[in-house]
Amino acid sequence: MDYTKDIQDYIALEIEVLKQLDVGQLNAALNLLDETRLKKGRIYICGNGGSAATASHFQNDFNKGVSEYIEVPFRFHCLNDNMATIMAIANDIGYEEVFRFQLRGNLEPNDLLVAISGSGNSKNVLNAVDYAKSLGNKVIGLTGYSGGKLKELADISLHAPVQSMQVTEDIHMIFDHLMMSMFYKYLCGKEHLK
Repeated sequence: MDYTKDIQDYIALEIEVLKQLDVGQLNAALNLLDETRLKKGRIYICGNGGSAATASHFQNDFNKGVSEYIEVPFRFHCLNDNMATIMAIANDIGYEEVFRFQLRGNLEPNDLLVAISGSGNSKNVLNAVDYAKSLGNKVIGLTGYSGGKLKELADISLHAPVQSMQVTEDIHMIFDHLMMSMFYKYLCGKEHLK
């Protein structure tokens, strides 16, 4: 089987989407993340499926990768990393509450929510966004496809304009590594990760 043409098409689509990204929104996200860090606010992050893996990856890259070299660390908290908590909330209350429930009583004025949903319409993610916004907290939304409701609700929208979940999730990981690289350079004084 020769996959060459399909591989080339996939790569070409990635490049096309990358060229359409809103650099201004990425810059705004970087500034909001750093402002939250300096205020010692927590940065809550969540997503489902592949987006859950991306959320965990963000937490790792910021809490260890960048924070290892700075005096005031990032305080990322991934809402999908405690499986016992997720299962208890899903079983006893409902899956649509797995993120909002964890924010209740914990979200403080200087905190930020980073919400990831490829479709932009994941109910459990939107419930967390609605809750955060009801308390006056800012939201960074990572989306694909049309962006759904999350794109409309987010204060800062990091949107991958593509009709593919795989490419959307690829771009979301690029957002993570791009932002990590900027902080690695400007906060840590390092050109490259080890």
